[in-house]
Amino acid sequence: MKNIEDINKESVKKILDKNKIPDFFAGDTIKIGVRIAEGKRERIQFFEGVCIAKKNRDINSSFTVRKTSFGEGVERTFALYSPIIGSIKVIRSGKVRRAKLYYLRDRKGKSARISEKIKKKIGVDVSEAAIKKEIPTTELKSNDNQKESTLNKEKSEKVIPQKVEQKKEELKKNK
Repeated sequence: MKNIEDINKESVKKILDKNKIPDFFAGDTIKIGVRIAEGKRERIQFFEGVCIAKKNRDINSSFTVRKTSFGEGVERTFALYSPIIGSIKVIRSGKVRRAKLYYLRDRKGKSARISEKIKKKIGVDVSEAAIKKEIPTTELKSNDNQKESTLNKEKSEKVIPQKVEQKKEELKKNK
């Protein structure tokens, strides 16, 4: 006999095969396409706001999104694997230190803002470069650090003598 947890995991895999759900966390600004049935027709309405809570419980996973609409705070809780969710898109990644952001309910205006988490982007994806050159990613990281340290040394060596020479010239002119 199958355990209920096994059945739930299988159903989650089936849903993930059909729909791609991005990784998002509390503090992220997300845009959810919600399917709305009006009579015989079906349309998608977008709900954009800050994710204030996320609950990871296999098939029972859910998340809460909060937005301010016409000066009034609106929260909506969605089941993550629900068929009414058409799409999820991460607009901004927020830099927060908590898993649940319920304190935003009491705040308005500037105090309700969340700073953006800046992701470090480089031109080439590290994993792609490792596959093409057949180099382990650990070696790539160490080489990048070595290159950065040598560049920083070169820059500091070039900048300091130039500044010293400029100061000397200014002193001579002033005398």
